[in-house]
Amino acid sequence: MKFYLGVHQPAWLERDLGIPLLVSHRRLAGRRTLPRATQPWAVDSGGFSELSLYGRWRSDARTYIAAVRRYVEEIGNLAWAAPQDWMVEAAVRARTGLSLRTHLQRTVRNYLQLRELAPELPIIPIIQGDQITDYHRCADFYERHGVDLAALPLVGVGSVCRRSRTGEVERIVRSLHARGLALHCFGVKTLGLARYGEAIASSDSAAWSFSGRYVPGCTPSHRSEANCLRYALAWHTRLHQRVTATAASGPVGFDPEVRTGNVTRRRRGPTHPDNARPASRPAHRRAGGVAGRSLERGAH
Repeated sequence: MKFYLGVHQPAWLERDLGIPLLVSHRRLAGRRTLPRATQPWAVDSGGFSELSLYGRWRSDARTYIAAVRRYVEEIGNLAWAAPQDWMVEAAVRARTGLSLRTHLQRTVRNYLQLRELAPELPIIPIIQGDQITDYHRCADFYERHGVDLAALPLVGVGSVCRRSRTGEVERIVRSLHARGLALHCFGVKTLGLARYGEAIASSDSAAWSFSGRYVPGCTPSHRSEANCLRYALAWHTRLHQRVTATAASGPVGFDPEVRTGNVTRRRRGPTHPDNARPASRPAHRRAGGVAGRSLERGAH
């Protein structure tokens, strides 16, 4: 499993760190100059902040495509980019005023638009949902509009990073894995990675920055460790070691995302999904603009 370290400082892309980074579009958009990446990285669209703050996407698909093209040309080494998806957390839906089904449909519609505008860009689809059936409904929406998810190099899984129940996320992930999808899970907990890491292709987290807010800075110029590269790399090393050890030994796991420090907790064995279902695979066809627009009909 590949792990992307979520970072807030675009300049870190220039450093030869030996690990892939995830940087938000919100940190890159509008910058006059951009760093040149020395290692593979990915760009997150910043959708959770966008929808939480404004209840909508303020930029359209063409504007986002122009930004991603600029990142490819000026930063380079872009592994993939997230679309302008619609998270389904209750707080986000309260802000948008839209139904969960509409969020799913708009997520699929945006990917179809982005793919139609720029099929050459490495933009991945993201499956959103609340319950396990929602995620499969979202996947079915994609496939109904000609997107063969199993044929793609990576498919994102959204709206899982703020869940406290690791077993619930595991059931979702394993059921999607059973559809033959190469999954990227956004911001899942460390204990989750240890339990079902073999079922996903990659994940990411910037939890080091949250915990770093409560740690005194390592130098006089640092009020805290929330933006400290040395702290971030140490956290990444610790995470990798603990996830590897926990996956090998089973019962004991460590979660460096807990802000109180080195907390060791005991957990039960992995929970396997009992409601994964096989997917019907429609014939592949190119998704055009008409199909994308049809997703909105009767959605509210």
